[in-house]
Amino acid sequence: MKKIIALVLAVLFVCGALAACGGTTTPTTDDGAATKDETPAANADFKAGVVLVGDENEGYTFAHMEGIKGAAQKLGIADDQIIWKYNIPEDEQCKDACDDLVGQGCSVIFTNSYGHQSYTQQAAEEYPDVQFVAMTGDTAKASGLENFSNAFTLVYESRYVSGVVAGMKLQQLIDDGKVADENMDEDGNIKIGYVGAYPYAEVVSGYTAFYLGIKSIVENVAMDVQYTNSWFDMVAEGAAADALMARGCIIIGQHADSTGAPSAVQAALDGGKEVYSVGYNVDMLSVAPTAALTSATNNWAVYYEYALAAAMNGDKIETNWAEGYLTDAVAITALGESCAEGTQEKVDEVIAAIQSGELHVFDQDSFTVGGEKVEEAFATDTDGDFVPDADNAMFDGYYHESYFQSAPSFQLRIDGITELNNN
Repeated sequence: MKKIIALVLAVLFVCGALAACGGTTTPTTDDGAATKDETPAANADFKAGVVLVGDENEGYTFAHMEGIKGAAQKLGIADDQIIWKYNIPEDEQCKDACDDLVGQGCSVIFTNSYGHQSYTQQAAEEYPDVQFVAMTGDTAKASGLENFSNAFTLVYESRYVSGVVAGMKLQQLIDDGKVADENMDEDGNIKIGYVGAYPYAEVVSGYTAFYLGIKSIVENVAMDVQYTNSWFDMVAEGAAADALMARGCIIIGQHADSTGAPSAVQAALDGGKEVYSVGYNVDMLSVAPTAALTSATNNWAVYYEYALAAAMNGDKIETNWAEGYLTDAVAITALGESCAEGTQEKVDEVIAAIQSGELHVFDQDSFTVGGEKVEEAFATDTDGDFVPDADNAMFDGYYHESYFQSAPSFQLRIDGITELNNN
């Protein structure tokens, strides 16, 4: 049965990835200048290694796999020049995988989960002639290693836009008189929910952006966050969504990698409850055809095309790389049939404002903490306690996410959001 479920999920993720596909960007040098237009010819001796925390059955990893394959195809890299390591846990097995990939002749090695980072850095120290990239990491700059890099997307931008989609739907429900008393809290706010994996900055940054996107359309909203303490657990994610719906939440977002939450929301909608879902990584319409509104997603091909081309040319990969809508590195998936009229036009307007710099997701005037406007918020952890203590990212009127490091650093718990089980 487990294998059958895995195969079904793989098909669903393939369908979702096709719908979520975005564009590519011209690689740039460290000073921002465009590189040559011509695509580098793939060296037959070139090999790249990939260490993955999951496989094609897990949405986050599947998105990386599709990004690498798309970039490799565009760059003329053959299938046998990419060596894959699947389901590698965030422990010493990551270092073992890196050792093996170096032994097989890889000149660049990517690891895709934050917990891989320390082991990836160990490998970088041991093999100075090989380039290593720890995706979602944050220690490359401090390490001082020339062959060790971090990368992530500005996915908080697409989370904000997915929140706008949810906000448009919420406004429609208000206009149609479909927001019930059970969907309101004692302060008159409409309740929305969010299934989060862990109380990490990556998740906090994402759910805050999602909430602010909704709030830009409907002001009186409050959000509950339910953690699963796992990146991928269909049962736990479904149960978290059920718990949030039981509290009256009418929109359920997620930073978790399975179809568990959207499936639960679809079942509730089919049962007569007015509730809708916003997913992550892949299009969820195949499992929630009328409940799913959209998903925030990454277009990893943009980064991998840049990094693989750099590695093939013998160029140093940027120590910190983070891009978003400006280079099509993030996106939302196809809008579901239940989206409100005018949603696409609003989405286009918001994306254009983000690209032009007119709209900043973490604008100081859009949130408070303890009733107060935030004037200072650090981005960098210098002593390893996971609490930022350097590099004030709050300047020019907004928090500069992924400015000092590629990984998300926004950890403020803003007013209007409650973490139900952050112990």
